[in-house]
Amino acid sequence: MTVPGQHPPVLVVGAGPTGLAAACALLQGGVSCRVVERRAGVAEEPKALILWSGALEVLRRLGVADRVVEQSLPLASASYFSGGRKIGGVRFGGLEGTAFPGPVCLPQPGTEQALYDRLLELGGSVEWSTRVHSVEPAGAGARVVLGPADDPDVREEVAVPWVVAADGSRSAVRESLGVAFEGDTYDRTFLLSDGVVSGPVPEREAQYHLTPDGVLVIVPLPGGGHRVFFDIASDGRTDPPDDALLARLLAERGPAGLRIESVWWRSRFRVHARVACEFRRGRVLIAGDAAHLHSPAGGQGLNTGIQDGFDLGWKLAAVLRGAPEPLLDSYPLERRPTAQAVVRSADQQTRTWMTRAPLARLVRDTLMRVLSASGLLEKRLVPQLAQISPDLSASPAVTAPPPGWRARDAVGGALPGRRIGDAELVPLVGIRARSLHAYLASGRHVLLVGGSSERASRAAARLREAVPDDVDVLLLTGAEDPAREGSGHDTARPAGPVRGEWVVHVRPDAVVAAVADLSDPAWRAEDFVGAASLPGAQRSLT
Repeated sequence: MTVPGQHPPVLVVGAGPTGLAAACALLQGGVSCRVVERRAGVAEEPKALILWSGALEVLRRLGVADRVVEQSLPLASASYFSGGRKIGGVRFGGLEGTAFPGPVCLPQPGTEQALYDRLLELGGSVEWSTRVHSVEPAGAGARVVLGPADDPDVREEVAVPWVVAADGSRSAVRESLGVAFEGDTYDRTFLLSDGVVSGPVPEREAQYHLTPDGVLVIVPLPGGGHRVFFDIASDGRTDPPDDALLARLLAERGPAGLRIESVWWRSRFRVHARVACEFRRGRVLIAGDAAHLHSPAGGQGLNTGIQDGFDLGWKLAAVLRGAPEPLLDSYPLERRPTAQAVVRSADQQTRTWMTRAPLARLVRDTLMRVLSASGLLEKRLVPQLAQISPDLSASPAVTAPPPGWRARDAVGGALPGRRIGDAELVPLVGIRARSLHAYLASGRHVLLVGGSSERASRAAARLREAVPDDVDVLLLTGAEDPAREGSGHDTARPAGPVRGEWVVHVRPDAVVAAVADLSDPAWRAEDFVGAASLPGAQRSLT
């Protein structure tokens, strides 16, 4: 029996990091959701390990970054070896314009638990041990059949307006819809173990030992211990590797003196490079491992999934609160190319690891030495892995700048489609944040108004009147004595000069959505707000 109208407007399938990020973003955006998960509770297997700057910024917007970082181990560097000799290295921790200048190590259960705790704080919950059997588009929504994970004969059929498919690589939602998962499977099997490793292993450095027989990767874990990772020829086995195999591979591929003293967790798995052909099918949005799979090279999977979840979460919340539905068209148009780029990058790194021909190894090692010595390896690789420099200028959720727009005049160098830069602030009215990124950490839509004239102050006041309370308006002024009371909007003074007079719409993901020049006689606050994809803004202008 189909049960309509008795459930929240969004069903999130999967309570891993992607689904939890989506659910938290929805709840923060004022939209309730139902979350179901086939597992009995938060993940216990360590799985993913590395969190980069882009994902940490998302976790900050969701209110959990501090608790995640407190449990984590900052990673200081990565070194690459071939034939027992170092051929290159990169240093972490030097990224500018972010509160998270380097990656941190935290096994996946820690991140999941932090997100789950946040979900509960926001009034959400998870229906554990619940399995989705099928999803079928139906009118303005979808028909979903679900039930207890341990009893396939008990089923509930519900009609829901929206479905978020975050149910992993074997996604029942994706398969039910018939969405193709195109790509390949590597012809190697990968072995992984977490435990205590003794010998010459730095505490905060990842090491890649590249040999003709395969790779050995060693990554430190918070609280002591290390993760070791190998690739071997596929033989069809799926059982976890035993101690003898792990010890032999470590002795063959690692530096002398390394020894596995104990193992907490071990796994044997195949690796895929796949991307779903569609990230949206009507009212169903596909995210995380359900949408893309790739090698663990670079530690990108968890990060991409968290950013998928947040992106679709804030956009869907905005649409359900009055923003135009085409805003959601930007989800697949922004996130699918990102996933494709991550898959290509991870594939390139993996094939670099697995190079075996002597001449190819010589070329690889020489190139690594040159790029490392010149600093180009660090300069190009680290920002790419950090995922904080998107170019979304072609997105339908971004408006091209007006002719003559001077991005450098606006605080943060505002350019539509790009993440806004940081700037020091002197708080004046309504805020405590001492930097622009700290102000944006709330994960809300923000309208920045720049200028020291009365015209800029009037524009900020009119925008404050035109948008709902959960859209922030911040006047950035260089005036010596700006109005401090009664304006309704926040006010701060940037550390540097304020040039020109302008308005910048910053999305919840810190990407600039639109800009305007206040000196344009045709500019009107109502038009700017009406063209923006803001939650509730359309209703406030009618």
